[in-house]
Amino acid sequence: MKTAKFATALLALAVMSACSPREQQETEVVEETGTAVEQTQVESGEANTRFDIYVPVELNADLSDLSEDQRQMIGLLIDASKIMDRLFWLQSFGPAEELLPGIEDNAKRKFARINYGPWDRLNNNEPFIDGYGPKPLGAEFYPEDMTKQEFEKWEQPGKDGLYSLVRRDQDGNLKLVPYSEAYKSDLEKAAEVLRQASKLAEDEQFANYLSMRADALVSDDFRPSDMAWMDMKDNEIDVVIGPIENYEDQLFAYRTAYESYVLLKDMQWSEKLAKFAAFLPELQKGLPVPDKYKSEVPGTDSDLNAYDVLYYAGHSNAGSKTIAINLPNDEEVQLAKGTRRLQLKNAMRAKFDKILVPISEVLIAEDQRQHITFPAFFSNTMFHEVAHGLGIKKTVTDGSNVRQALKETSSALEEGKADILGLYMVTRLHEKGEIEEGELMDNYVTFLASIFRSVRFGAASAHGKANMMRFNYFKEQGAFTRDPETGQYSVDFDKMQEAMTSLSNLILTIQGDGDYKKSKELLESKGVVGTELQADLDRLSDADIPVDVTFIQGKEVLGLK
Repeated sequence: MKTAKFATALLALAVMSACSPREQQETEVVEETGTAVEQTQVESGEANTRFDIYVPVELNADLSDLSEDQRQMIGLLIDASKIMDRLFWLQSFGPAEELLPGIEDNAKRKFARINYGPWDRLNNNEPFIDGYGPKPLGAEFYPEDMTKQEFEKWEQPGKDGLYSLVRRDQDGNLKLVPYSEAYKSDLEKAAEVLRQASKLAEDEQFANYLSMRADALVSDDFRPSDMAWMDMKDNEIDVVIGPIENYEDQLFAYRTAYESYVLLKDMQWSEKLAKFAAFLPELQKGLPVPDKYKSEVPGTDSDLNAYDVLYYAGHSNAGSKTIAINLPNDEEVQLAKGTRRLQLKNAMRAKFDKILVPISEVLIAEDQRQHITFPAFFSNTMFHEVAHGLGIKKTVTDGSNVRQALKETSSALEEGKADILGLYMVTRLHEKGEIEEGELMDNYVTFLASIFRSVRFGAASAHGKANMMRFNYFKEQGAFTRDPETGQYSVDFDKMQEAMTSLSNLILTIQGDGDYKKSKELLESKGVVGTELQADLDRLSDADIPVDVTFIQGKEVLGLK
């Protein structure tokens, strides 16, 4: 791959030296992933239906009630986010300048921006640009010539750390390079921007958090700022920024990737959600597993809020777009403080309207389509994130971290757990009369339609593999039926509940035992798309239903300077 990158870099230099002023200006927007400037470029060139799988959506919100200081602060948070975007390029592929300017076709170049590299994230990371082979499982976190066996034999404390790169020294031996050292210049710039933003914050706790997060970026010590983030309750503007999720590391799921969300809280919706966090300890006790697998007590300081997203950057913007967040990931913070669940309402609504409803019109039986509702989609998504806080974080066998015990299978299994326990929680809260809007069948049918939506993300995505696993398990348990004549699906209410309970038990037991072998077997046997399902997914493509959204976003869209 290095050779291909080097050749592309030379081609990029040649192209830039030969371009007209207008063409050169276009090549200089390589870091403006998803901006309004990029979206208005003329599409041309080779025909490839894969390049049309994302539907553009303007990412906007009403900022009219904000003060001038708040508006300026949002602009600074977007500036810091763009730095996270550049760092994620380095982690996933390398400098964007080595790839984008050399792609002559506008549609393909735009697709590369969405994917942060030459690999199609929603098609098992297949390369779509000539000269590139398979995407390295370890992305750019590890040397390309390093094997799993070499890493596992390496006797190095902290080698499974969240905030370091693995590199080779001058003698060819493996060594660790902290993020704060590897990306020092960019991180110092981002920290300074956050400190400037903190001076404009009208909420004292948020100002303190921004300063602490700035310190964390340049020190790799994120726990204090995670704790401070959990203590904030009243800030209307928020930002999630830094190296957070480990999905990009598909070799071991150890390393975290840089990303950012700039957020505006929907105060009215958040007030409606606040009551559900109090049920976590009770729901944990009711999980369908023996007591030893549910002995941990979730933090009682967890909260639920709804937001409009103002800007996505880095990992959060790559390929399929996140519509809900459950953070922090630090298990120690979770046990001490709980987690915050952020429902990204404007992004969620876009996916429901432009993707889920059209899918249901093709694949859901006509007599069950009235159960496809936005409130059900919202609550299913919300309780997916809440469910990340349930279950077990330390194995019952030796007390080790579940994520580390299950290695590269941990992300997909955790997403599968959150999906199924989210539905379990919705079911129990409906039974208790705590969810009053709609009926439980709405959640079940919308849940089934959502599987088709997420399965299209492909096996390279932890969410996609989790959905494949759940689809195949539910199919075996008879949770739904398929009409052979229409190719449309119907939920069996009782069997859906039975499958939900048994799959919850299976996943929680695997996690609690830290059973890597069983986790791998489950995902390999169930995390696949069968011939019949693939034919149904092809019908969605034939109907020109987009797979996901891409955002038209930035200061211009928001009316900021």
